[in-house]
Amino acid sequence: MPTAITEAPYHVAAAEPPRKRWTRAECEVLETTGLLDDQKLELIDGELINKMGKKRPHVNSLTFVFEWLFRTFGGEFINTEAPIDVAPEDNPTNEPQPDIIVLNRPSWEFKKENPQPTDLRLVIEVSDASVGFDLTKKARLYARAGILEYWVVDIAAQRLVVHREPSGGHYGSVVAYADQETVAPMALPTAEFRVADAFR
Repeated sequence: MPTAITEAPYHVAAAEPPRKRWTRAECEVLETTGLLDDQKLELIDGELINKMGKKRPHVNSLTFVFEWLFRTFGGEFINTEAPIDVAPEDNPTNEPQPDIIVLNRPSWEFKKENPQPTDLRLVIEVSDASVGFDLTKKARLYARAGILEYWVVDIAAQRLVVHREPSGGHYGSVVAYADQETVAPMALPTAEFRVADAFR
């Protein structure tokens, strides 16, 4: 006669199923064979992360921030969802694609290679469902790369989280700005961004 199990967790230790860890080289092979066609994926710590379809608040915030950056820095310095390199030790298993990057030289100067951390004035992620991931794993990845400034537009909380002073795999300064506040990027201290403008 079957016995009902009423205790949790069960006495058997739960084991994670094995996962395939990917490298950039393997992903390039998949791309050349067409197996990744029409899939929005980025490689983070050996895992292919699905960049989910964007809901309207994400699209709006991305548009508003992009417009401000375009006016402030000039369109030739702005890329959206472009792959970047990170720290040399992280590059084999990581190729993030931030929502927006601000380059320190025009886009057309990058013929085949990804921008390096030293090429980046500002990296921005616009976050709704992915905010926890962007504030932890992505922040550590960008800090290890020495990316000088990293912004997370937190849609749910209507705030902008600014990361600066990368050292030892962490950002020494992490400050959240509310929607009534302003912040100036380190690369252009005279240009103030009103946080509320990201959530119009």
